[in-house]
Amino acid sequence: MRKWLDPTEQAAWTGLLQLTSQLRTELNRQLADEHAISLTDYEVLARLSASPRSGLRIRDLMETLDWEQSRLSHHLARMDKRGLVSKQECDEDRRGSFFVLTTIGRAAIEKAAPSHVAHVRQLLFDHLTSEQVEQLAAVTGQALQRLDERRP
Repeated sequence: MRKWLDPTEQAAWTGLLQLTSQLRTELNRQLADEHAISLTDYEVLARLSASPRSGLRIRDLMETLDWEQSRLSHHLARMDKRGLVSKQECDEDRRGSFFVLTTIGRAAIEKAAPSHVAHVRQLLFDHLTSEQVEQLAAVTGQALQRLDERRP
């Protein structure tokens, strides 16, 4: 017998889907309008800028972004053409690719980050209490841990 979502669960689920969709749309629009990069560009640039060498192997980038290889490869190729990232050979493994921030990419993330964070705060965190933020972190953390446990 199927156990359907009760009204509260359905409202939470629908709200989560709408929230993530609308946040991604709004944040993508803000980054495109103000900085000529997409939210996916920002995600890649942020991961690369946070790495010790301002670069990551493609498999590590794929894992941290939780993207499929084909999606990441195509996106990195587009970013490479725009001069945001550069593909380099990996010294540890000649079969692997290493992507690093270019000067243009570093400038883009450094310019976009302050307004992006301000926009995230405006859209979400400024309207929550510190207790609600802690609850949100706990709920998302628990859900992500559950999903990670299900991976092969």
